[in-house]
Amino acid sequence: MLPHTTGRPLGRKSCSTDDSGRSVSVRILSRAQPGILPGHDFLDAEIVVTAGENLGATFPVTLLPEDLEDWEETLARLEAGEPTRWLDSGRTPSVEFDSPTTGALLVSVRDEPATGATVTVPLTPLPPTWTADQRSHLAGVREAYPQEVVETSLGAYEWRHGHPTAEPEATG
Repeated sequence: MLPHTTGRPLGRKSCSTDDSGRSVSVRILSRAQPGILPGHDFLDAEIVVTAGENLGATFPVTLLPEDLEDWEETLARLEAGEPTRWLDSGRTPSVEFDSPTTGALLVSVRDEPATGATVTVPLTPLPPTWTADQRSHLAGVREAYPQEVVETSLGAYEWRHGHPTAEPEATG
């Protein structure tokens, strides 16, 4: 389910599409504030839920560097078979994961900050390589959008290595 750039998936953050056409993914669109401290490392993204051919929802989010770190922790909990929640700061929609006894993975997107809507999608069991695939997708996101801002003291920011790199071009 990990992020992808417009037109070219780098991954899906919660799950791949199952046989019924249901999916939950996070699509990375671009840097939120390219070239501007401290927001240069923030990523504009959207959580995309598809529950069949004619039913879907898109929730805009801004991902912070710590959200990507939290995704790593979420993957570890999923590997341990624990229910877990990602993006639970209250500033964005959150994503909850649960594996009931049916073997399907239930993924719920809760947009409490904006609409109050919740969408829950059951997905067929994930392949054993799913979490490893997600870590690979996360590495791809970090490579495409490296962290280039460092907080030198409380509220003070500077470029990690001088001027920021050029924005990667979306392909599609």
